[in-house]
Amino acid sequence: MKILVVGAAGGVGRALVEQAVARGHDVTAFVRDASNYRLPEIRVVAGDARNSRKMSEAVSGQDAVVNAIGGKTPWTPTGLDRDVGQAIVQALHRHHIRRLVVASVMGAGDSGNVADYFYRWIFAPTFLRGAVKDKTEMERYLAQTDIDWTVARPAVLTNEKLAGGVNVFTRKSGAKAHRIARADVAAFMLDQLTSDKYLKQAVTIATS
Repeated sequence: MKILVVGAAGGVGRALVEQAVARGHDVTAFVRDASNYRLPEIRVVAGDARNSRKMSEAVSGQDAVVNAIGGKTPWTPTGLDRDVGQAIVQALHRHHIRRLVVASVMGAGDSGNVADYFYRWIFAPTFLRGAVKDKTEMERYLAQTDIDWTVARPAVLTNEKLAGGVNVFTRKSGAKAHRIARADVAAFMLDQLTSDKYLKQAVTIATS
């Protein structure tokens, strides 16, 4: 499968690229600055992911897009996620591609219900307040489109090794999501490319 990874220079993005290559996919990495991004197995596209023309060039010829973009100041709303989401969807329509998997954040939408007290009432409203707002806007935009999207809302991210056994948390389950390795987020997102289980859904994920 030909896959475009948007936000490939970030923690989850790098894991997506590495795992996608290991799975035998043909990977294109979209990064802001390619000067410090060198991987021999992949094609690299550099530029502003909000730029419709640049995004269209990157999406052309792909089978699917995985978007792991995120701002560097999660406490400040920037509109980045919404703007990049719009550029990606426009490019998907232009090139008649349907599949999109996006990394969001626990706390977006109604997912605060599965977070523990500290995360929901202290961490998310302070350190993550910008990211939660931006990701929520992005999710609302996607929900209005006709593409085949899936949104993964990871709990607190760690740099631990791939654990496997990712759990999906809902309000009905009553359980609380705590943490997940970036490697496990990437694995879950890639798994969705060949599954319709969470099609047009935003799901909270964690390994503990």
